[in-house]
Amino acid sequence: MRLPRSLPLLTALPALSLAAWQYPPSPPGGQTDDFFGTQVADPFRWLEELNSPQTKAWAEAQNRVTQEFLSGLPQREAIRRRLRELTDFLRFSLPAKEGGRYFYTCNTGLQNQAPLYVKDNLVAEGRLLLDPNTLAKDGTVALSGYAASDDGQWLAYGTAKAGSDWNEFRVRSVVTGLDTNDRLEWVKFSGMSWTQDSRGFFYSRYPEPKQAGDSTFRELANQKVYYHRLGTGQGADIMVHSSPGFPQRGWVGNVTADGRYLLLSGSEGTDQRNRLYFLDLQDPQHPDLGGTVVKLIDVLEASYAVAGNRGSTLYLVTDLGAARKKIIAIDLAAPDKANWRTVVPEAKDVLLSAAVIGGKFVVNYMRDARSALALYALDGQPLGEVPLPALGTVAAISGRHDEDELFFNFTSFVLPTANYRCDLARGQVELFQAPKVAFDPSLYETEQVFYPSKDGTRIPMFITHRRGLKRDGSHPTMLYAYGGFSIPLQPAFSTTVVTWLELGGIYAVPNIRGGGEYGREWHLAGTKERKQNVFDDFAAAGDWLVAQGYTSHRQLVISGGSNGGLLIGATVDQRPDLARVALPAVGVMDMLRFHKFTIGWAWASDYGTAEDPVACKYLLAYSPLHNIRPGGHYPAVLITTGDHDDRVHPGHSFKYAAAMQSANPEAEFPTYIRIDANAGHGVGKPVDKAIDETADKLAFALHFTGTGTD
Repeated sequence: MRLPRSLPLLTALPALSLAAWQYPPSPPGGQTDDFFGTQVADPFRWLEELNSPQTKAWAEAQNRVTQEFLSGLPQREAIRRRLRELTDFLRFSLPAKEGGRYFYTCNTGLQNQAPLYVKDNLVAEGRLLLDPNTLAKDGTVALSGYAASDDGQWLAYGTAKAGSDWNEFRVRSVVTGLDTNDRLEWVKFSGMSWTQDSRGFFYSRYPEPKQAGDSTFRELANQKVYYHRLGTGQGADIMVHSSPGFPQRGWVGNVTADGRYLLLSGSEGTDQRNRLYFLDLQDPQHPDLGGTVVKLIDVLEASYAVAGNRGSTLYLVTDLGAARKKIIAIDLAAPDKANWRTVVPEAKDVLLSAAVIGGKFVVNYMRDARSALALYALDGQPLGEVPLPALGTVAAISGRHDEDELFFNFTSFVLPTANYRCDLARGQVELFQAPKVAFDPSLYETEQVFYPSKDGTRIPMFITHRRGLKRDGSHPTMLYAYGGFSIPLQPAFSTTVVTWLELGGIYAVPNIRGGGEYGREWHLAGTKERKQNVFDDFAAAGDWLVAQGYTSHRQLVISGGSNGGLLIGATVDQRPDLARVALPAVGVMDMLRFHKFTIGWAWASDYGTAEDPVACKYLLAYSPLHNIRPGGHYPAVLITTGDHDDRVHPGHSFKYAAAMQSANPEAEFPTYIRIDANAGHGVGKPVDKAIDETADKLAFALHFTGTGTD
């Protein structure tokens, strides 16, 4: 496929004027805090007050200035048009089967939100069950999750407004398509798990706020697990479990596939370790869920994820004594630790997830950050692997414990997510749903390389580019990473990436420490006092790409979101020479106060907090907000956030933008902030908003990598 004429290569742009940048005023306040004898100024503390007239006026003024600049970029509209063309294709979620029916979402292309469909059998025509696009004219109400009852008659579903993590749960009849009167509020970070009789489901919620008004950004504490019986008000819900005296413990309840047990997983923030309790739902002495919750695992020493069960035998994926994880079996009738047994031992590859499907373990492994799908008998006997189409990622699997039908999806940097169906009894794999996108993936290739970090650690990196690329240092390159919370970055399709490739760019993803690419040790090597490893790994990736002739520093774009936004902010401070453009999105920029907002306290397992004198020292050393230098030779920076981001408070980006602009009002390259209205951390963002934001980012990168001077 030829490069679209509307998207010339990145080096073909005329330059805009690089005169002094005009920013809205950000008057500094006099706030100073004492951190264990160190005085730290916080002049833009007032920007944390999102509803104050001063902050609102500042945000509106910043958006005007930013949009004025972006609107003058000549390729902005062409990029937006191409993004719309690329996004306009059918996208299916994996089907989930309950009561003989298949439930799945399908976006026809440019719908802001993906509607939910149901099939009465595999070959039947899907019928629309729920269209979230009808819930808000601007598409800002998203379907945040759903679960069908065991008999396939009822659908519990959640919606979220304006990108918030807060959910409202409702129930819909699958037969009539009409909602019941069931309505559940104050829900956040919760699933829905039905009892086998399909009369109700378990969910988690927080206490109702004592004061009326907008509670979007309130601090979270005292999450509890409830059982909701259909046809009753929320006030009648049965509280199943809570942690009195431990307000920061969060709980999620899930019923085993056979309906026998309720399993309760308790965690503290983002700590990978968890507790595991259970309740026997078939105990005849407790028909109303009033039985005693059994504390199966009541210490934080390892992570435990349920793979399934057979009778009283529970199968768990754990990193207990296995940094890359294994599968163990626990008999709930004899649960003492001495009786635990290993079924699938730890391997060289990282075990990401496992599920009992068709009486077998389907295990999703990660080999150097790419996927492998293996099968085992329940006694641990290897049964081979499910063939995958290429170097890429299995992001999800779906199937029932008592049926041989397995669904899995597969994606890569240039292959859009396709769904596959596997008959486990016969070992047959077939393409089930394949999207058609308006570009030719055969023109591009992905290679995996390994490079040394500052301390010599070997880091893998995926590099995607046009076939036959010449390493002459002339190619604009986007370097994207995350590096935290044991989250691996595996190959995944993105219209952003495809558009960048069509513009002549290279897309590089280093699997830096802090992620989960090589298990627990790899994760811990990028946490707390070791967080500097993350920044060093990332900078080394950029330097390696330049040294190997892929690009030059003036054509390098660094990008990341959330914890990855922190990565970009820290890199801008520490290595302003590394890249020409920086795109920090919804970043954690104030490392001294992050734990004071909404769910921020939950990140202490990775970061530590400034309440501790040792942690305070290393946090202050790399906090993006606190290491901005007046007169620094910084790259062009476009900060993005949403005004309803209740995961990473918008104040982080607001304060960082104000500090960068104030420190360098006449810098060679600008710092702008783009604040999206009625948008949050990114989940559930309408397609139109996502396209607009991506077009602005790519046009910004296009301008400065194409025309900047050394």
